[in-house]
This record gives sequence, structure tokens and C-alpha cells, in this order.
Amino acid sequence: MQKKNLKSLILGLLFISPWLIGFIVFTVYPIVASFYYSFTDFSITTKPKFIGFGNFSRMFSDELFWKSLINTLVYVIGLVPLGLFIALGIALLLNKKYLRGIPFFRAAIYLPSIVPAFAFSAVVTLFFHPYLGFVNTILSWFGINGPLWLSSEVWAKPTIIIAAQWGVGGAMLIFSAALKDIPKELYEAALIDGATKLTMFRKITLPLITPTIFYYLVTSTIGNMQIFDLPMLLTGGGPANASLSLGIYIYKHAFTYTNMGYASALAWVLFGFILVLTLLYFAFSKKWVFYLGNE
Repeated sequence: MQKKNLKSLILGLLFISPWLIGFIVFTVYPIVASFYYSFTDFSITTKPKFIGFGNFSRMFSDELFWKSLINTLVYVIGLVPLGLFIALGIALLLNKKYLRGIPFFRAAIYLPSIVPAFAFSAVVTLFFHPYLGFVNTILSWFGINGPLWLSSEVWAKPTIIIAAQWGVGGAMLIFSAALKDIPKELYEAALIDGATKLTMFRKITLPLITPTIFYYLVTSTIGNMQIFDLPMLLTGGGPANASLSLGIYIYKHAFTYTNMGYASALAWVLFGFILVLTLLYFAFSKKWVFYLGNE
């Protein structure tokens, strides 16, 4: 019996070996290597030199690190709640029975979220061009001089936050599925009791989709803490590092300055912030996340 189990185990490992090898080579090894490099002075062309916590202590006097960290937190504070309201709002609208063409609208809203980032950034650049852009052209019709948008230190981050809502379709589909999963009997009973639509939203809809909201908050925060593509493609972190995210700063140290040791340390600090935020979400979730069937 034991030989049979061993044979089954070996056979199973052989079948999953392509994935297992890829996982070890492309996931486990880079994680372990970056952890080691974070304690070294390593510039790719030279051998790693162990310096202890030198890279981490360097961050305390690194102004660009603090600026990029603050910018990243601003992105999270702007993108997560705004994306939640827009995605949930659209899902609620598309959940109306009297609305015609729901599958079309759902597909139309979702499709932009799968557009490649470089193509999307080209469209955003045309929309928010300070002189020839579509947005400032419309504002000029009303006698308003539009800002410089991506070329302004003040408006660069808000512009990126606004532009990122173009890809809200994925979250919209998740909320649509959550809304459809709510038992209709609850609404029928509430109507019999004379509840208004606002009351039903507050007492039925919102509590029953809190698990989905919690999922969105966790995944969206993790993703936006690592924001890279839009700021990199639209501004490169400028102007004057106004839109520099921690992800871009890590990339520049790793592949522009070839300072892989410091980049690895920055990456682990970013991981630490993400871990702390995620744990806080889980710690406070017990107070507001409601699961149907749980007492």
C-alpha cells in the first residue's frame, strides 16, 4: 500500500513538474534571491557584497523614497474608493430589470479593462493633452482654461487616478455577480413591509455584498500599492517626480541605476506595507463584513 502511494506521488509530481519547475525558477528563486540581495551592495556587474541593514537605513535619508511612498499612498487613497463607487454604481444600474441591452452595456464597459496599457496610455495622452487634448477643448467651449494635466505637478496624480477608472469593468462584473446572488425573497418581504428602495439598499443590498466589497478592497489595495504601468507610460514619474510611485522607483534603481541591492530592499519594504494593510483589512473585517447564513 505504501509503495502504491509512493508511486502515485511520484507520478503526480511528474505530471505537475512543468508547473513546479516554473514556479521554483520564476517565483521561489527570485523571492529568495531578492531577500538576500536586499542585504548586499549589488549592481549586477559586480559580485554582491554583504552590508547588513545598510540599504534599509539608507531609505531614512532618501527623499525620493519618501516622495514615492507618499505618492503611492495617494494613488491608493484615490483609486480604491473611487473605483469602488464607480464599479458598484454601474453594477447597480445594470442590475435594473427594466433596462434594455444590459449584455451590450456590460460588455462595452468591461472591454476597456482588457486594452493593453500602452494603447490605453496613448488614448489618455490625447485626451489630456494640455493644448490639443479633447478635455481642454471641451472646457474651452465654456470659457474655462484647462490645467496642464499630466504636465502639471499638481494635476499629474489626479489625472492618472481619473484615467485609471477606464478599467473599472472587471470590478463592475464582480459586483454584478454579487448583486444577482442576493435572494429575491428578501426584497419581496421588504416591499410587503413597506420598505423604500433606499432602506432596502441599506438593510439588504449593502450588507449582503460586504464580502465582495471586502474582496475588492484587499485586491485593489494590493494592486494599487504596486502601481507602475500608467504613471510610467504617461509621465515616467514626472514632472519633478510628482507622479513617481514606489514601483517606478524600484524599477529605476534595478534597471536604470543597476542598483539591484537597494531595489531589492525597496521591494521588501513595499511588501511590508502591503502586508500590514492587508492584515488591517482582515482585522477590521469582522466588524462590518456580513456572511449570509452566519449568526
